[in-house]
Amino acid sequence: MRKTATALAGAILALSFAAPALAAGKTIGVSWSNFQEERWKTDEAAIKAAVEAAGDTYISADAQSQPGKQLTDVEALIAQGANALIILAQDSSAIIPAVEKAVAEGVPVVAYDRLIEHPEAFYITFDNREVGRMQARGVFKHVPVGNYVFIKGSSTDPNADFLFAGAMDVLGESIAAGHIKSVGEAYTDGWLPANAQRNMEQFLTANDNKVDAVVAANDGTAGGVVAALQAQGLAGSVPVSGQDADHAALNRVALGTQTVSIWKDSRDLGKAAAEIAVQLADGTALDAVPNAVKFSGGAAGVELNSIFLKPVAITRENLGDIIAAGWVSKAVVCQGVPAGTAPACD
Repeated sequence: MRKTATALAGAILALSFAAPALAAGKTIGVSWSNFQEERWKTDEAAIKAAVEAAGDTYISADAQSQPGKQLTDVEALIAQGANALIILAQDSSAIIPAVEKAVAEGVPVVAYDRLIEHPEAFYITFDNREVGRMQARGVFKHVPVGNYVFIKGSSTDPNADFLFAGAMDVLGESIAAGHIKSVGEAYTDGWLPANAQRNMEQFLTANDNKVDAVVAANDGTAGGVVAALQAQGLAGSVPVSGQDADHAALNRVALGTQTVSIWKDSRDLGKAAAEIAVQLADGTALDAVPNAVKFSGGAAGVELNSIFLKPVAITRENLGDIIAAGWVSKAVVCQGVPAGTAPACD
């Protein structure tokens, strides 16, 4: 029996910030790396709703995948009167001067979903190493022996390395034993699907199409991988992972061209980040945020106050749960899916 939507929701860390009544009328600024990924619009809606529910004002800027523009965006948000900032970093190192400027001006910073190693940033994300483990498990279940390709995320995003480390937690022993052979590994500049597709095409060519499984870092890169596989008549026969539960990816899961997408309910993430930003704007100390834990797992080992939410693996078997949770409609998931192939579409 599939888990019910209630049970699925229970698997996600639900955060309730039992803080004193906060002063309304503040401004929360959000610096987005870009809006190329479908999920950021969902995140934004959750953040904006929570900010406005607190009686505060939401402002934002889109860096359009340009680290330099994101620096000026943060300055502009501060100039517009932001009392706290939520930053989705395009480049986790390049953003540091902007964080330092905000801190110097007394504006607290929430590092959103991507690590920013600055001690005065509050870090909120999902457990990305566990996401990597889930991705690897989803593929390994179907291909315990064979040639693997690893399509990683952007080299400027620490999440790419967290995900890969998680995958190696699961696959490392089999690689060492020779059961799994890595026949391709590459970062994906900017997380762009076109770059992922290009990398995958090159790996297919180099290996005469003898690729048995692909661990792709997110649903955007998975889309690029599937496009490359389709061109060679391999889509559906080579397991592919992803994450974010993008609508197109969930349709691919139902169709069988993508094996697993890790659902990180960005409605929960956005709401939690907004509530934290409101608290920080009101003067709450970083280490006084409810449910905060210490994290120092980044490359520089900087200790941060952090919160990690729990992800959920979505496969053909439990697609019905994510539909029931209101994340996506059945019509979107089941478009073009043959009868009898995906339980949620019957």
